[in-house]
Amino acid sequence: MDGCGLPGGPLDAAELLAGGTQNVLVRFSRGGREYVLRRPPRHPRAKSDDALRREMRVLGALRGTGVPHPELLAGCPDASVLGVVFYLMPVVEGFNCTRTLPTLHASTPSVRHQMGLEAVDALARLAAVDHVALGLTDVGRPDGFLERQVGQWLRQLERYAELPGYAGAAVPGVDEVARWLQRGLPRAWRPGIMHGDFHVANLLFEWESPRVAAIVDWEMATVGDPLLDLGWLLATWPDARGWSPLAEFD
Repeated sequence: MDGCGLPGGPLDAAELLAGGTQNVLVRFSRGGREYVLRRPPRHPRAKSDDALRREMRVLGALRGTGVPHPELLAGCPDASVLGVVFYLMPVVEGFNCTRTLPTLHASTPSVRHQMGLEAVDALARLAAVDHVALGLTDVGRPDGFLERQVGQWLRQLERYAELPGYAGAAVPGVDEVARWLQRGLPRAWRPGIMHGDFHVANLLFEWESPRVAAIVDWEMATVGDPLLDLGWLLATWPDARGWSPLAEFD
């Protein structure tokens, strides 16, 4: 931090925000300023460091683009320093709408409606960014990207089926849907930056407005078809009862 021009002094008020199998987030203060440190899980997977390096590159490149995201203050791609790659960002002032709704948002249907529009607007701004101009051409493999998707996720389902107690293997119609998707692959599409896991739980909204304060959790970011982000947002959107497929994994 000292070498990056950030305020000095002792670390204070350290608080674990997330951990376990997820990326670890630690909030702390130093020199009168609050920060969040992000690093791979306590038991990193084989490519955890590479994923965080890619995340740092994307966040750094998005500076000044108008895409709401956590600012990359400093990053350490050298895993030998802490044993894993890590980076620092400022605390984003916002709330996760899957966990809480301020009075303004909870009591005003028009504000909640606008939150949905703001989510799509944030995604559209990301999709409009020129990844080539930002030097991110090597972040993903856009050639054959859509053609790889169905097979990739079918293999993922097969791996899930090996987990004890996993009930998803019996979901009917998976093969039929896979064939339908393969038949309907778009003939033309425009590569762009994808978040990779774009849903409402990965958005922080402003406390006093329906606007998106930041899109968070960029570990799956890549260059691919941004319309897949839109599809995932719609597929996971909570219904009128508040139910979402993501609730299965909370």
